[in-house]
Amino acid sequence: MLNFIKNFRNDEDGAVTVDWVVLTAAIVALGLLVGTTVRNAAIAKTALIVTDIQAVAGTTTP
Repeated sequence: MLNFIKNFRNDEDGAVTVDWVVLTAAIVALGLLVGTTVRNAAIAKTALIVTDIQAVAGTTTP
């Protein structure tokens, strides 16, 4: 039983998998953050463009 515990403590086979899972989660989180930021900026710019087009055309939204 003591050998099993020593071997289990020294086994590093899953360490690389854990590293990849953490790195992948960080990349996904960063992608979501960037995507949300770009989306919000695009929505704001779209509203400005719509306002400008309406001013030029002399119309308003219903």
